[in-house]
Amino acid sequence: MPEESSRTAAVLGQLGLPAPIAELRAKSWDVIIVGAGHNGLACSAYLARAGKRVLVLEARERVGGACTIEEPWAGVRMSPCAYLAGLLHPLVIEELGLPARGFHWTPAVNGLFVPFLDGTSIQLWDDDDRCEEEIRSFAKQDLEGWRAMTDVIRRLRNALRPADSGDVWVGDAPTPEEMDQRLGSDTEARHVLCDWSMAEFVEHYLSDERLQIALLGQGVIGTNASPFDPGTASIRFHHSSGRLGGMPGMWGYVKGGMGMVSFYLCDAAREAGAVVATGTPVARIIPGLGVELEGGEKISARVVVSNADPCRALVMLDGAADAGWRAKVEAVPIQGCTVKLNVLLSELPNFMARPGTREPHHFGQINAPLTKSEWKAGFAAARSAEVADALWSELYFQSVHDTSVAPEGQHTMSVFAQYVPYKFREGTWDSRREEVRKLALKSLSRFCSNIPEAVIDAQVLGPPDIEEKVGLTGGHIFQGECLPAYMWSRRLSARTPMPGFYLCGAATHPGGSVIGINGRNAAMAVLRDIGPQG
Repeated sequence: MPEESSRTAAVLGQLGLPAPIAELRAKSWDVIIVGAGHNGLACSAYLARAGKRVLVLEARERVGGACTIEEPWAGVRMSPCAYLAGLLHPLVIEELGLPARGFHWTPAVNGLFVPFLDGTSIQLWDDDDRCEEEIRSFAKQDLEGWRAMTDVIRRLRNALRPADSGDVWVGDAPTPEEMDQRLGSDTEARHVLCDWSMAEFVEHYLSDERLQIALLGQGVIGTNASPFDPGTASIRFHHSSGRLGGMPGMWGYVKGGMGMVSFYLCDAAREAGAVVATGTPVARIIPGLGVELEGGEKISARVVVSNADPCRALVMLDGAADAGWRAKVEAVPIQGCTVKLNVLLSELPNFMARPGTREPHHFGQINAPLTKSEWKAGFAAARSAEVADALWSELYFQSVHDTSVAPEGQHTMSVFAQYVPYKFREGTWDSRREEVRKLALKSLSRFCSNIPEAVIDAQVLGPPDIEEKVGLTGGHIFQGECLPAYMWSRRLSARTPMPGFYLCGAATHPGGSVIGINGRNAAMAVLRDIGPQG
C-alpha cells in the first residue's frame, strides 16, 4: 500500500505540533503558510527546496483540506470532498517526485456512463473509436456533431494548455491580449471559453435530447449556475483541459484515495525542511511581519502565504487589507450549491439500463441525469432556499480500482450532487439532512434497482458542513466561482497589494480543483520577489 511509504499517510495527515509553540516562535522563519491544503503544501515544498525556512500552520488536526483521507467508518478510507484526479499538473508531479513517493493513478478510460429514464443508456468511452461506435448506434445523426464538439475542446486545450512550456496555467495569468492571440480566429472556441451556456454548447452540436442532457452537468460542476446560464460551457473546458499522464482530458483514481496527493506533497515539503503543524489556527495575519495564533502567540516571518480562501484571509487580515483588493475579493460569488455523499455499499449500484454489479461503467464515471425541465426546477428551488424533486449527481467508485479502501465485499461510492441551498427557507441542515440524503438516493433509484437497499451508511455534507469541515467559505469547493467573469486575468493572483502577503489557493489563477500549480505559481512569485537571500 502507498501509505507504507508515506510518513504523512501513516497517521492519515494528523501531524500535531512538531514542537512546542514557544519553540516555533523562537525560530527564524522566512515564510509562514496559512493552511495545509494541497496547494499550500505544494507551495511549501517549492519554497523549502529553494532553501527558505518555511512554517505551515493548519487549523484542523489533519492536513489536506478538501483533498485528504478520513475514516468515516471502521476500515473505510475516503476523501471527504475531492474524489478524482485529472487537473493535477504534470510539472508538480514531476518536480516534487510524486511517483517515487508512491503516487499511482488508474485512468478512468471507461469514460462517462449515463442512463436515461426511458431505459436507454450511453457509455461515452475516453477512447475515440469506442465512443464513436457507441454514438453511432445511439444517435447516428449526431456523430459528426460529436466529433466537432470534441474537436473544439481539443483546439482550446492545444491553444491554451499545450503539452510544452507554453501552458498558460504556469505563472501569472495571461493578459486579454495574450488570450486573444492564442484563440486567433477560432470563433467556436471563443464562444465555449467566454459566453456559451452549457445548453447552447451541446445544442449547437447535438440534436438527440438524451445526448444533450447526458452532458449538461459537465458545465456546472461545483458551480452555482444553471446549465442554461451564460458562461457555463467554460466549466466543461476547465475540467477537460488536463494532461495527467500525458493523456489529454483524462481523469483517474489515485491509489489509496485522493488525499494521498496531499500526503505526498506534505512528505515532499517536510523532507525539504518545511515544518508542518496541525491543530494550530491562525487568528491574524500581519503582512510583512508574520501571524498571530488564536492563543495570542505571535510568530514572525517576512512573508505570509494564505492557502485559506480569500474571504477567510480578509478576516485574518483584520483591517490590513487594501480597499481595492477587498472589493475584488468580495465581488466573487462564493456560496456553494453542492452536496457530497460519502456512501458505503454492500454491492455496487445495479443500473436497470445495463444490469450488473460489476460492469465496465462502474470503472469510469457515472452521471444520474436530469431532464431540462428538472435542471431548471432544481436550480430555481435552490435559489429559493429549497430542494427540488430530483438531484443531478456524479458517481465514483474508488473501491473497484483499489480494494484497500473498504472491507472485503463492500464498496465506497462518492456522490457529488446539485443543487442544494446553503440555507433552507425553513429548518437547518441538521434538521433536513436526512431529507436530502433520501432525496439523493431517491434520485439514483430512478436508474438503479438496488438503491437504497445496497446502502450500508451514508455521510451527507451540505455547503455549511463543507465550510465547517474543510474551512471553505460558503462551502464553495473552488474558493469562488470559476465562470468566465472570474477567470484568467480576472482571477485573483498570487501577489496582493499588501507587501509580504500572497495567496496560493484555488481562488488564484488558474482556478479550482486538485491542481497544485496554484501553489507552485505562488512559490515562484515569492522567490522572484524576495530573491535567493531574502
